[in-house]
Amino acid sequence: MRKRSLDMVHALAKRDERVVFIGSDLSPNLLGDMRKEFPSRYYMEGISEANVVGMAAGMAMEGFIPYVNTIATFITRRCYEQVAVDLCLHDLPVRLIGNGGGYVYAPLGPTHQAIEDIAIMRALPHMTVTAVCDAEEMTRLMDASLDWPHPIYIRLAKGGDPVISKPEHGFAIGRAIDMIDGAHGESDVLLIGTGVATTEALKAASALAGDGVRCRLLHVHTVKPIDRDAILQAAEKTRLVVTVEEHNVVGGLGSAVLETLADGMVGPLPPVRRIGIPDRFSDHYGSQQALMANFGIDAKGIGATVRTALAGSKR
Repeated sequence: MRKRSLDMVHALAKRDERVVFIGSDLSPNLLGDMRKEFPSRYYMEGISEANVVGMAAGMAMEGFIPYVNTIATFITRRCYEQVAVDLCLHDLPVRLIGNGGGYVYAPLGPTHQAIEDIAIMRALPHMTVTAVCDAEEMTRLMDASLDWPHPIYIRLAKGGDPVISKPEHGFAIGRAIDMIDGAHGESDVLLIGTGVATTEALKAASALAGDGVRCRLLHVHTVKPIDRDAILQAAEKTRLVVTVEEHNVVGGLGSAVLETLADGMVGPLPPVRRIGIPDRFSDHYGSQQALMANFGIDAKGIGATVRTALAGSKR
């Protein structure tokens, strides 16, 4: 996914002379072909994220479309004030590409684990927050990003993730995608996922369907602006809503869905369960998959949560 995202920056630069790439302390040969072809639109800065964001903002004010890339925790936490004041206050078309959303950098510990990035970025006015599910969907997001008039945070997974998106489902920033063909009617559970957590939700839906549980799965690749209409319409036709994200349960997708339901539903709200990272820093080191499984952010954990919640609703 990361490679596809950066390859697309080069492809967009060929298409539009406004596109600029700015990296922060990354591999010296990263996007080497772009550096050779467009040396005046390629910049590799040092460990200076606040400066890099300010630099991108200034270039955007001059008519450029900067794509800025570094590790997710650094491009969100380390320069948050610059993102807020330099980018969002002026509503500038800068794209912040964050490597390693969630537990991608699990072996490096909590300093590199981006578990609150969605929450803090969606709190900023004008900021668009995205987390696609695979490399093919990343291509579609990058295409759509070129003409999007607002700043965008693009959350990256680790790469090599299975491709579950389908081109026939289409893509538009701010529009959720139904991942199970034909599942538009009444359902026992409405699963709502973002990023690679949607992949685990899709596996869980398949297993649950084998047990006779009617599942619908909405993939919310844009957490902000969230697809209010799709969520409300689907929630009106289900017994249970379960959100799934590789992110802190505070302020992420689950919070956004609850806000949407509380503000928009006319009738009674269905029960909601949020699956995600508990509100604490990790005290474990290991693989991304191991940490996700530890908190039930995998197909097995999602299935168990759904079965328990549905059984409780029958009592």
